[in-house]
Amino acid sequence: MASDPKTVCLLNDSFPPQYDGVAMATANYAKELMAMGHKPVVVVPANPGAADENYRFPIQRYPSVSFRKMEGYMAGIPFSPETVSRIAAEKVQLLHCHCPIVSGWMARQIRQVADAPIVMTYHTKFDIDIANLTKNKALQETCRRALVENIAASDAVWAVSRGAGENLRALGYEGEYTVMPNGVDMPKGRLCADAVQRATAGYDLPADVPVYLFAGRLMWYKGIRIVFDALAGLEEEGKDFRFVILGGGNDRLEMEEYAAKCGICSKCIFVGPVLDRELMRAWYCRADLFLFPSTFDTNGLVVREAAAASLPAVLVKGSCAAEGVTDGRNGFLISETPVSLFACLMKLYGQKQTVRRVGEAAAEELYLSWKDAVAMAEKRYGDVIETYKSGKHPPHNRIRESMFRANAELMEKLSELRVNRLLSERHIL
Repeated sequence: MASDPKTVCLLNDSFPPQYDGVAMATANYAKELMAMGHKPVVVVPANPGAADENYRFPIQRYPSVSFRKMEGYMAGIPFSPETVSRIAAEKVQLLHCHCPIVSGWMARQIRQVADAPIVMTYHTKFDIDIANLTKNKALQETCRRALVENIAASDAVWAVSRGAGENLRALGYEGEYTVMPNGVDMPKGRLCADAVQRATAGYDLPADVPVYLFAGRLMWYKGIRIVFDALAGLEEEGKDFRFVILGGGNDRLEMEEYAAKCGICSKCIFVGPVLDRELMRAWYCRADLFLFPSTFDTNGLVVREAAAASLPAVLVKGSCAAEGVTDGRNGFLISETPVSLFACLMKLYGQKQTVRRVGEAAAEELYLSWKDAVAMAEKRYGDVIETYKSGKHPPHNRIRESMFRANAELMEKLSELRVNRLLSERHIL
């Protein structure tokens, strides 16, 4: 239990029934803070499909609009004096913001009334999102300035990985930041063999054939083409295998066609989205190697989920997902090429004891539960509050009208991008 219970306001642009990684991070922060004796208050856009009564912690919803009435996606409107007053009345001591767009505006408004510091956690490589939104260089720069303004207006900035922090620097942020990783909601330990067998029954998975696994959005920018090309090399060498792909995404059909072009479609199993966490855990336990050559992801939570089941990952050296990984000790590192992955798979083919040893080290050294992750964050909350009270933080200007306009344009375009993703990627894992 917390020795000094605090009321912590957690803000994000999405929350169930809108599911994404940051929404679930927000929910897990609230759950763990409550378990520690604090009072979390979640502040998110209104959603008519929400079942907030299923949560033990309070959820405050502010006005939103349905974005093109697609898949129930709601875009928040962070100009709600009523919401600001309600949150201020809760006597919040800290605002923890998980998105620098709408939630960033709302947090800054609440701070002006509640006089509480803002912690901003940077989860996503927004430069990639911005580049996907528009090819107009002037608009890209406006969007970057709007994001950086909201981030820089915070009293403490956290990044979920060192790579995420470097990305933040690339956007133009010049202040300090602290690496504060996310956890996973999967317990450490393997399921029994019977449970794994029941969960994965019905698929062509011969007992003595290595099973490679990928989990995540089925988008080419996740590096999956590298996997298909490397596996095509294994096929040419006469090596049998199965490649299980968990998740959904816009590029799934193209991936199925590409697997056929590579001559390996009969050995690729597209399972689709897996919603049940125990079923997901069973797949981690069934696989021999987790193949995740993504340089897009900022934290690689699926790598830690795999580690929970002592499943070692093959990762791109220098990627965010590979932070904390030492080649041959608690994972395997490759360069971002099919040739490098092929060489790694050939080297490890049939080396079950080596793979098992590395998987066990991954479980001990890479796994991080949400309980432990939030405990680390909670220890820093007190420092942020004390620094804020001492007046060591510089005064913050009110949001300028020009930044409102820039953020509004950015919000609209990011909403459009998220809708397109949600149509094919919702409930990915």
